[in-house]
Amino acid sequence: MAASPIEVGSNDARYEALRRGFNQRWIAKPDYVVVATTADDVVAAVAKFRSNPANSERRITVRSGGHCYENFVSSGDVGVIIDVSQMNRVYFDPKMDAYCIEAGATNWHSTTQLYRSTGLALPGGSCYSVGLGGHISGGGYGLLSRDFGLTVDYLYAVEVVTVADGKTPKKTVACKDSADESLRDLWWAHTGGGGGNFGVITRYWFRGLRQPPAQVLARSVAWQWEDFRKRPDLFKSLVRRYGQFFEYENNGTLPAASFGTYKYRDLFTLLKLTHMSSGKVGLIIQLDGTKDDSVHRLAAFMKWITADFKTGDTYHVEETPLDQAIGEHPAQGALFIPTRLPWLTATQSINDSGPNRCGKYKSAYMTKGFTEHQIDAIHRHLTDAKYTNPDALVQVDSYGGAVNDMGTEETAVPQRSSVMKLQYQAYWTWGTDADKNGVYDYLDAEQDPEIAGPHLRWIRNFYQDVYGPTGGVPAVVDPAYPATQDANTDGCYINYPDVDISDPKLNTLGQPWHQLYYKNSYKRLQRAKKLWDPHNIFRHAQSVAVPRTT
Repeated sequence: MAASPIEVGSNDARYEALRRGFNQRWIAKPDYVVVATTADDVVAAVAKFRSNPANSERRITVRSGGHCYENFVSSGDVGVIIDVSQMNRVYFDPKMDAYCIEAGATNWHSTTQLYRSTGLALPGGSCYSVGLGGHISGGGYGLLSRDFGLTVDYLYAVEVVTVADGKTPKKTVACKDSADESLRDLWWAHTGGGGGNFGVITRYWFRGLRQPPAQVLARSVAWQWEDFRKRPDLFKSLVRRYGQFFEYENNGTLPAASFGTYKYRDLFTLLKLTHMSSGKVGLIIQLDGTKDDSVHRLAAFMKWITADFKTGDTYHVEETPLDQAIGEHPAQGALFIPTRLPWLTATQSINDSGPNRCGKYKSAYMTKGFTEHQIDAIHRHLTDAKYTNPDALVQVDSYGGAVNDMGTEETAVPQRSSVMKLQYQAYWTWGTDADKNGVYDYLDAEQDPEIAGPHLRWIRNFYQDVYGPTGGVPAVVDPAYPATQDANTDGCYINYPDVDISDPKLNTLGQPWHQLYYKNSYKRLQRAKKLWDPHNIFRHAQSVAVPRTT
């Protein structure tokens, strides 16, 4: 007889830790947390929850790594959280002829276990503790993606605990080449449809994984905000030229006078445009270090984006080491001088999650460089003297390359023409003993919601200003919305969820949240929802809706 799954109730010392994730804004009050170690544990947990009539209005949610940005996993209506983080094996499955990664594995597991044993890599994210259960299903990407594509571009099969009849959960394996069309729909739904929509993901299988370069060339630099305050035009030049580089690179129109015949698919960068109270703006760079021209290509890139920083022999903005943590990445001071490192070593060097704190996030896909309106708005809010937060920024990730080789309908990720992906971030701690009990904790935020107020207002105003011409959101071009005709954006990233885009006061364009995330993929996602979760057991504030029957 199979053992029952581990249940952690409110009287257990582990409960406080397991009812929350990394974002301390969201803390659930479930009856218990299930620590699942097998797919059978998940089946048993779902069956038990569904058998209790008292749970009809309560949610069952799933946690892999715990990095959900909104309260999709942890909120007041959650009855049970299924924690799959102990299901973290990485191995070759000869029956599937594919590499299996369990849903509780993290980026760290896939990076270290897969690479050390096989020399292969999944092009996942740089934050080591992000769980692959949600990362992959939302179309995860990382430092290898411009050269290799997205994680889902290699997905062959997925195992999901589904409850199609609303009563009896079962393990369902859906493959890319399943004979049953409904299974193919379920597989496709997990190639970018996001987590928490169709069932509990327990395993993924991948085919065609590639070898990363044996070595990478890494460099991290920073510029003082003090210099940019004196010369705002040079801050704007950096943002403008950075965006232009990736637009031109994507179009094959990089100026020959600056770049000759250089190719840059292997280049991945993170430009960290911080609030001025941080003191520094940062840039993290990696590219294939095994190529003979890597050092020259890196130098050409840096010279291009900083072309206006120097007049004659005079530097108006000086390069400095990135010697402080910014956003979710640690200090990179040792990489001020271009450094050649083994791929695994370089990947580990930027792996971090940042401290436990509260956070609010927003996102945008960009199909071209920045407009002058956008550049002015970015500068305006990053130099807002009425707001002080060293941990507030917009991070601009390079994108495109191999990502854009895939067709828009081959996976559930339809954004296959973008050149950059933006992540707006604001972090804070409770910092106020609102309930006067001598300590800081989440109860202070419950007592005084205004602890989060300045940060939420800043990031919301920032976002609305940048995308003001398209109603405060990074719109998808659609003839039904005339304001989007000339938009250089392509919606939002489901793995950086943001409930604000569902709010008509903040999204005045009126383009639905699901169009911003999924574009035309949403209809097929709804078809999968109707087939595999017609009773809407797996749901959250922005989950795929069961289509209405007419």
